[in-house]
Amino acid sequence: MASTRSSLQRFSAAFQITPLGVTMLLFLIGPVAVIIWMSFHKFNGFMTLDELTVANYVKVFTKTLTLDNYLQTAKMVAITWVVTLLLGFSIAYFLVFDLIKLRTKLLLFMLCIVPFWTSGVIRLVAWVPFLGKEGIINQVLIGIGITDEPFQFLLFSEFAVLLSYVQIFTLFMMAPLFNVMARINRDLIEAARDNGASSWQILWNVIVPLCKPGIAIGTIFVVSLVVSDFTAIRILGGARVGTISMSMSNQIGMVQYPPASANAMVLLVVLLLIVGGIMRVVDVRKQL
Repeated sequence: MASTRSSLQRFSAAFQITPLGVTMLLFLIGPVAVIIWMSFHKFNGFMTLDELTVANYVKVFTKTLTLDNYLQTAKMVAITWVVTLLLGFSIAYFLVFDLIKLRTKLLLFMLCIVPFWTSGVIRLVAWVPFLGKEGIINQVLIGIGITDEPFQFLLFSEFAVLLSYVQIFTLFMMAPLFNVMARINRDLIEAARDNGASSWQILWNVIVPLCKPGIAIGTIFVVSLVVSDFTAIRILGGARVGTISMSMSNQIGMVQYPPASANAMVLLVVLLLIVGGIMRVVDVRKQL
C-alpha cells in the first residue's frame, strides 16, 4: 500500500512538471541548441555550407569591427545602468520614504507605468518630433537664445538611443527597488537616527545595503534589455551607433546565420557570466 502511494506521488509529480518541461524544451533548450549547431557551420560569404568549423568564433574575437561593437555595447550598458540606478533609486526612495499616504504612493507608481500601455515602437518614434532639427527641443533652445542653429546630436545619435533607454528602462530598475525599500523595517532607521546617524549615514549604511537585492534584480533587467535591443538603435541611432545586437540583426537580414549564431552564443555566455556573478555576490532569491 505504501509502495503504491509512493509510486502515485512520483507519477503525480512527474505529470505536473511535464508541461513546464515540454515548454522549456520547445522554446528554450531547442532554439539554443539549434543556434549552437548553426554557429559551427561554415559560411563562405554568400551561403551556409554543410561543414563544421570554429571560424565564426575566431572572427568574433579577432575581427576589429566586432570587438568595437562589443565595446560600444558595454559603454551603453554602463551609462544606462548608472543613470537608471540613480533615477530609479531616487524615485523609489521618494515614493517609499517621502510620501505618507499609501494611495498617493500607488497612484504615482501607476503613473510611472502609464507609458508602457503603448507600444515600445510608438514610444521610440515619439522622440523624433522632440529631438529632430526642427523638433520641439531645438525650437525652444533657439527661441530663448541659447543657440542660433539646431543641435545635430539630439537625433540619430548615441545620445538619442541612451535617452530612450533611460526613459524605458528606469522602471525596470525602480520597481525592484521600490519593492525592497517598502519592506525595510522603519525601526532600523529610527534606531540609527537615535544613535546620532545623519541622513546621509542612514542612507549609505542602512538603506543602500538593504537595497542590494533590488539593485541586483534591476541590474539584471537593465543589462539584459540593453544588450539585446536593436529597435531603438535602428529608429533613433541611424547609422551612427553600432552594437552587437544591431550587428546580429544586420547579419540575419543578410542571411548570414552562422556568424550571427556565433555572436549570439558569445553574448549569451557573457550575459550568463554577469548574471551568475551578480547572484553570487547578492542573494536575489529573497526577493523572488
